[in-house]
Amino acid sequence: MPAAIIALSKDWDDDPTSNHHVLRELARTRRVLWLNSVTARSPDLSSTRDLRRAARKLREFARGPVRVADDLWVFTPLVLPFPHIALVRRLNARIVRATVRALRARLRIGDFQLWTFLPNAAPYLGMPGQTLSVYYCVDEHALFSSLDRDRTAAAERELLANVDLVFATSESLAERKRALNPHTHVAQHGVDHARFAEALDAATPEPADVAGLPHPRLGFYGALADWVDLGLIAELARQRPDWSIVLIGDEQADTSAVVGIPNVHLLGRRRNDALPAYCKAFDVGLIPYRMSAQLPFRNPIKLREYLAAGLPVVSTPMPDVRRYERWCAIADTAPGFVESVEEALRHDSLALRQERSRAMMAETWSARAAEIDRVVTEREQEVR
Repeated sequence: MPAAIIALSKDWDDDPTSNHHVLRELARTRRVLWLNSVTARSPDLSSTRDLRRAARKLREFARGPVRVADDLWVFTPLVLPFPHIALVRRLNARIVRATVRALRARLRIGDFQLWTFLPNAAPYLGMPGQTLSVYYCVDEHALFSSLDRDRTAAAERELLANVDLVFATSESLAERKRALNPHTHVAQHGVDHARFAEALDAATPEPADVAGLPHPRLGFYGALADWVDLGLIAELARQRPDWSIVLIGDEQADTSAVVGIPNVHLLGRRRNDALPAYCKAFDVGLIPYRMSAQLPFRNPIKLREYLAAGLPVVSTPMPDVRRYERWCAIADTAPGFVESVEEALRHDSLALRQERSRAMMAETWSARAAEIDRVVTEREQEVR
């Protein structure tokens, strides 16, 4: 049996990202232990959201490890939430090491690979029983507004200097990390093709909360964070008041730019397994990310999901979106979005939707995970 994996990641209950998909696939053949947010940011004690999150973590800790899929287990360790204080980092390292020791005994985990999806996990490397360390980098973390740029960059440099293997989810991101760790590989995102192709099935019903909206319907789903250009969406909505613009996701930033615009519909977060039905209800999938220093390193999972659902896509420019220009239009202004959406609506057809979906059939998460597993196995043999 392949070596077990202990993963340091964000919270399991957050919106699914490559962390979730890759480890779900690998847990089909080995034991995987997912540890929630062991290097969390400092909380905002005035934030009701952060206080609720802290209370939830206490409940999850008391519950113990929970099996969520195949041989994938999730546990929330208790760590001190002030990662920029040196003493706290040292204490948390001891807490996590003791937690891992106890969980290995409880879940019968022998030797294991330590995977981190977090940039500041260097203090956790080298635990007893660890045979390989893997950093799976999904973004340029130092550019996130919620993190301290200099501290995050320094922590990631330390991690890159000491980890055995690095995966990055875009070519541009891999190029940056490879300068600090030569064992860096690109791990493109995949897609649950069979599930998102349900959008092309006549038997899939449109969700009730969008079924009554007039066409054309432009859709976006994902966290409504500060990297989503809601100003662009507002301008788009005002230029075309007869278009319905549907935004699905947790409101993590100021949404006042679009609140009150009659043809913009904020639906809140929806379960991931409901998204194919929403894709069926859309005429065009939008990826309106803000033009910023972070944009070149982004590789949105929703791109392949939209395409697997057959949708034409209009996106702001990202290198990994350009790989799919046959089915995607790229724009960086509201007039450009209007023109691209109108072009997509004029030329879309069932045949084109089926072609887009078929193009994603080879890009499944199972195929991606198999390639990742191959690289990991080779590197593990080298370091032993």
